[in-house]
Order: sequence, then C-alpha cells, then structure tokens
Amino acid sequence: MFLATTNKARRLLHLSYIQHVTVAELERGHQDVAALLADFPDGFKMLADLGRLESMDVACADIIGKTMELMDRHGVELVVRVIPDSAKDIGLNIISIFHYPNKPRIVTCETMVEAAGMLEL
Repeated sequence: MFLATTNKARRLLHLSYIQHVTVAELERGHQDVAALLADFPDGFKMLADLGRLESMDVACADIIGKTMELMDRHGVELVVRVIPDSAKDIGLNIISIFHYPNKPRIVTCETMVEAAGMLEL
C-alpha cells in the first residue's frame, strides 16, 4: 500500500510505504502526489516512511524515479527517509542521483522520532 498526505502549515509531504507495494499502487500514488503538489509552495520538505514496508516490486524503481522528478520540479528542499532496517533500503540513494537534478538535502533516519527532529516537528 502507498499513501501520500500533506501538512500545508508545515510545508510537509508525507509518503508512507506499507506492507507490499506494487507498481500499480505507486502509479496511482504518483497521481495523488501530483495533485497534492499542484497548490503546494516551493521549498517543501518530504518525509518518506518505509518503516512498515515489507516488500516492493523491483519494477517500482521507474515510478519512484518519476515521482522524485516531480517533487524536484516542485522545489523539494529536504528529503527525510525513515528506514529502520537497512536490508529494506530499496536503492533510493542510487535512484536519487539520477532523479533529483536540483540536489535536495537527503537524510536517512532509523526512527520516526529521529526524522521528526530532522524536520523540526
């Protein structure tokens, strides 16, 4: 499952990856992210929570890259990822090199508490 939400007051886009994530879910999610960003200010922060991720289809890399490019075009400044188990890192650092041309700051945290501190929540 994939869920995208925002907190406009904090200029925060929150992406949650839960259990098994498929390409179809991320394609629908890409549309959700585009709609959320349509009236979102530049200079926003993004929180990617992979704490409840169990598995993801290998083919998801393409749509993840497209979503990164979309966020980059909309001015993401800070990307905070919660990845408590490094074995579940799906190669986001490598994908980021190719899909964030404006080079936002990227931080990986083990816990949501650590991420909240990075995001000043």
